[in-house]
Amino acid sequence: MTTAEPSNPVPVDATPGPIYIDTQHEDMVHDAQMDYYGSKLATCSSDRTIKIYNVSENAYELSATIQGGHEGPVWQVSWAHPKFGVLLASCSFDGSVLLHQEVRPREWTVIHAARHLHESSVNGVAFAPHEHGLLVAAASSDGRVSVLQHEAANNTWGVHYLTDCPLGVNAVSWAPWGAFYQADQVEAPRLVTAGCDNQIRFWIYQEGQWTTDSSIVLDVTEVAHKDWVRDVAWAPVLLPNHNMVASCSEDGSVIVWTQVPPANVDGDENTQESFSQWKPTLLHKFDAPVWRVSWSVTGHFLAVSAGDSDVTLWKAGLDGAWSQVSTVDAQSTSQGQ
Repeated sequence: MTTAEPSNPVPVDATPGPIYIDTQHEDMVHDAQMDYYGSKLATCSSDRTIKIYNVSENAYELSATIQGGHEGPVWQVSWAHPKFGVLLASCSFDGSVLLHQEVRPREWTVIHAARHLHESSVNGVAFAPHEHGLLVAAASSDGRVSVLQHEAANNTWGVHYLTDCPLGVNAVSWAPWGAFYQADQVEAPRLVTAGCDNQIRFWIYQEGQWTTDSSIVLDVTEVAHKDWVRDVAWAPVLLPNHNMVASCSEDGSVIVWTQVPPANVDGDENTQESFSQWKPTLLHKFDAPVWRVSWSVTGHFLAVSAGDSDVTLWKAGLDGAWSQVSTVDAQSTSQGQ
């Protein structure tokens, strides 16, 4: 059920800096995501609701409250590309993934309810790049990742399952379109997942099935997570075969994995190795668990949300070393409210 909210824009301080929004959730907020245009904000909470806000540089307003769909805490939300309409996916402790669409301004409806999609909590959800079609991946504590695919011909949804980590999967992220390039080949969808076995895993869709991407080799000899990997995020790509993935862990570590471009074989520029190595760089070791990592649109900045109530912003220098450039801490948050 959707509750349309009255239009009462709340002005915000015009001074440059963070904008604080009173979400009006009745319990802990677990995720907040901006849409493609940066004009809508979706939040989800342990109160089992999703709230949609219209936002601008100098005001925000609560547009709708989506409630009654999930039977447990809602962990994460994800916006689809606008070519598919105003579409939002949500995942919950109840093992389900729901797809919500704004059919009219301020009016939302569930267009697909994948209930009991998993046998345990669904911890992460993400839409694929629109070039692959309408696909949404979900990571679950039952150790599997599901990929929902919309069949436009008959308006139905199919599902593929990946058996990932037996201990559970906390997050999933898609490779951006253009992340990998091979002449005369259509780019295959790829995923990276965050597991409760302290590892990240890469997956590729080939010949009608999802398999482990054996072309990616991770160098874990010096830097690795020592506890659950809580989140993983594939950076936007500016050049093919120049990829970065950020992961964060319960142990407080944030690692940036950087692809080493495939080397030429025997000096032949048209022949490359069939695999690529990924080198890890420890961005920082926090004193508290790190829950979320998120890239800027260009992939130049990385936001990190940790258990110390701080959100920090990081940027890599020309030498490859990461440095903190900004922070939003609990003290400033309380002052802003």
